[in-house]
Amino acid sequence: MKTYKYPAVLTIAGSDSGGGAGIQADLKTFSALGCFGTSAITAITVQNTLGVTGIHSIPPAIVQGQIKAVMDDIKPAAIKIGMVHSVELVQAIAETLQQYAYLPVVVDPVMVATSGDKLIEDSTISVLKQQLLPLAEVVTPNLDEAQILAGIPIHNLEDMKKAARLILDTGCKAVLVKGGHLQGPRLYDVYLHQNGSEQVFESEAIASNNTHGTGCTLSSAIAALLAKGADMVTAIIQAKQYVHQAIDKGKDVKTGEGHGPLNHFFQPQKLEKYELD
Repeated sequence: MKTYKYPAVLTIAGSDSGGGAGIQADLKTFSALGCFGTSAITAITVQNTLGVTGIHSIPPAIVQGQIKAVMDDIKPAAIKIGMVHSVELVQAIAETLQQYAYLPVVVDPVMVATSGDKLIEDSTISVLKQQLLPLAEVVTPNLDEAQILAGIPIHNLEDMKKAARLILDTGCKAVLVKGGHLQGPRLYDVYLHQNGSEQVFESEAIASNNTHGTGCTLSSAIAALLAKGADMVTAIIQAKQYVHQAIDKGKDVKTGEGHGPLNHFFQPQKLEKYELD
């Protein structure tokens, strides 16, 4: 009898009790795209569609233990990193991932929730840039996060390109600056690679109040598609298409009184199987 394996992905992120972002959104995304999801929880948030009212940090040794337990047994093919809000956690994760440097890492530098609540300590930002971003195959900041990482204000597409170049100086292989917070009928994302290649992705804006977890979902989708063998640009294009449809298919649904979630399962794929070598 032949033996198979699933394309597995690890998310290292915080838990969202409201189910729209964080670990919950990541696992939904992995499943919807035909991957087996695993997790290492960095924090437990008290959160719903209206905002974040509390954060309980998981001890760094426990986070390290979760990562190693998954990596050494299930052996995922890609890693997504989301909310890492303390210096100690950044250092613990960076130290642990040095052992698995052969895997693509997608870093979504979660700093501010859709509700506007801050999700990272100020002292953590410089350590994140020094220790975690250099491990990334791609970093996926939104405009608020890109302004913090690059240290410049962003008002237009040219500012996005300038910020991408500055973030690239942290040592990551590539950066995708997401322009969803710019006002206008069209959305622009800027992709820049260390090899000098640059690409601007354009899409139509969707009027919806249900955008909670969009960044988590996009970075998770990129990681899932990389785990399935896609190259980076293809993974980004397909991940953007998935998020666009997930927003569109969930725009008329009311979940809670604030910013609702995407419809992650608008067209779920079957869990894929690959024959073991």
